Amino acid sequence: MTSKNKTKLDYYWDKLFDKYDILDEISKNGFFEITSTQINEFREARLMTKFDHRSNLPVLFKDNDLSILPITRGNYIISNFEAYHDFEPANKTIHKITYPTYIESIDFGNITSESLVINTAYLTGMIADFTEEEGLLPTINGRMGSESFDFQIYNKTFNKLQTISIDKSQLEIDGGYENVNSLTLLEAKNSISDDFIVRQLYYPYRLFKDKVTKPIKPIYLTYSNGIFYFYEYMFEDSGNYNSLVLVKQKNYTLESEDISFDELVAICHQIQLTSEPYGVPFPQANSFNRVVNICELLFENETLTRDEITLNYDFDVRQTHYYTDACRYLGLVEKQKDHFEGVRYYLTDKGKALFSLNIKKRNLQFARYILEKRVFNEAFKMYIKHSELPSKEDIVKIMKNAKLYNVRSDSTFFRRSSTVLGWLKWIIDLVN
Repeated sequence: MTSKNKTKLDYYWDKLFDKYDILDEISKNGFFEITSTQINEFREARLMTKFDHRSNLPVLFKDNDLSILPITRGNYIISNFEAYHDFEPANKTIHKITYPTYIESIDFGNITSESLVINTAYLTGMIADFTEEEGLLPTINGRMGSESFDFQIYNKTFNKLQTISIDKSQLEIDGGYENVNSLTLLEAKNSISDDFIVRQLYYPYRLFKDKVTKPIKPIYLTYSNGIFYFYEYMFEDSGNYNSLVLVKQKNYTLESEDISFDELVAICHQIQLTSEPYGVPFPQANSFNRVVNICELLFENETLTRDEITLNYDFDVRQTHYYTDACRYLGLVEKQKDHFEGVRYYLTDKGKALFSLNIKKRNLQFARYILEKRVFNEAFKMYIKHSELPSKEDIVKIMKNAKLYNVRSDSTFFRRSSTVLGWLKWIIDLVN
């Protein structure tokens, strides 16, 4: 990986690996224990060890198939263990649920923070419906110590389980809900991801397994663009970190008006096309859900650096570049150079205005911004005419006539056609 694609965190971990011969120690012993004091020599350990997704891992970790876990309040272990779990494909069915209209302190059409996601999920009855538990009451949340326990975790290099001992490591619970039958432990994120670090479910589960007599339900909740995605897991072997299996998955959205296909057709035919933005590449960002999520994150944070997006959400450096450029292509995001932190991204007035709209109007506005661009407009008209998505070859023909910025080779046209298809599918799925 070139230095251009490295983050500050990569540079600090490079120095740590060099200073303490970490790769050599792992080769000899199978693991390396590092203290927060050692990490703090270069940067605050809390910031250097928070890798919620595989994509967040430093380059040296990825290249050597390594992960890191906390084992005490100030110590961490690095090894070739499997610390992450891929999300199973979400169901396509989305259940509509009403919200209490007497609640005025929450704007249910504009949920941006993780705390609002959790409160909304509880107040609207989503958590109760998903868990099939009545009378749930909020009981615990926040940071706490793990106490002491041992567990086994799969080591990918040795193809066997290795034992790890935990002693008062810090953990955080986003939400705990209890009734006479069970305790639900909730981890919540307001961003899209492909995987998660199992520790966020396992450490809280182990802490309370010996504290309560009732069953524990570990649940992962993600939210983006009006949809709440719930995943309930169970650990088949409480002593095995990797023994989690999906119990069920369900999606919810707050009651709102449906989008009709006729509305999308009217936008496509009536809209005035805009020219290609000068100096901004044609998008290479196949998931429009992630484009939306970037806008949501910038609305919540006002401004984010490239490294902040890469290290705090499920993006690698290249994806951060592609998806912020896709937002810039639509005029929703701009960037400016920061003397100390490199490039910073922020929502334009056009981007901010989206979040004054309810979910239906916001999604229709996103669709307008896509269909204002000639390539997407003509490709969608082909879909309207033939009731099927155009082929990549058809899309490439449209692209070659559109005078796109800095797209020249056939291979580049073909790659970018995947983005066109991805965004068309997003628009079509709005009807469903």
